[in-house]
Amino acid sequence: MSTIYEELAQCVIEGDADKSKEAAEKAVAEGAEPISIINDGLMAGMRVVGARFKAAEMFVPEVLLAARAMKSGIEVVKPLISDTDIPSEGKVVMCTVAGDLHDIGKNLVAMMLESAGFQVVDAGIDQSPADIVKAVRDSGAEIVGMSAMLTTTMLAMKDTVELFKEEGLRDSVGMIVGGAPVTKSFADEIGADGWGQDAGAAIELCKELIAGKGA
Repeated sequence: MSTIYEELAQCVIEGDADKSKEAAEKAVAEGAEPISIINDGLMAGMRVVGARFKAAEMFVPEVLLAARAMKSGIEVVKPLISDTDIPSEGKVVMCTVAGDLHDIGKNLVAMMLESAGFQVVDAGIDQSPADIVKAVRDSGAEIVGMSAMLTTTMLAMKDTVELFKEEGLRDSVGMIVGGAPVTKSFADEIGADGWGQDAGAAIELCKELIAGKGA
């Protein structure tokens, strides 16, 4: 059975969504456990992609293709398992803040978080502080990841942190920020829990925040 898992992983590494879907269907037909198809095949491939991305051996377009290939395979097996059977590192709301329409960075982080085992709620672009609060309340997410690509929209992150405080949610929800103009000092200044320079850093931050909640 290991061969089919290796095939699934390779489809993801190559970023081939069609082949990933076919390999997942083949694995199901051969009697592979759906959870194993995800963990030992698809996500194993994304772990390789993540390591290569961190080492600058793969780049954003390739990572996005790999993540789509992973999702294509997951869609095949998802109907065969209940949500409660899928292991989860935690739930994260990802968004681009008010006034900002950029989404490539947000999408990359969202896909990488999913590959690392997180459930991701993509709230979209141009999200006001009130929109973000609602997304967290509706989803029960433990973490919010906010992105900004413009210096003019960065202040919306501060407004969001302040609204979470006013709504009594700040102590129970981790808040991380990122984007080209965003710095660690800015994250500290607005009272965020952390700053991610890239998708890999965002994953580590989320893991640390979830671990801290369980401590």
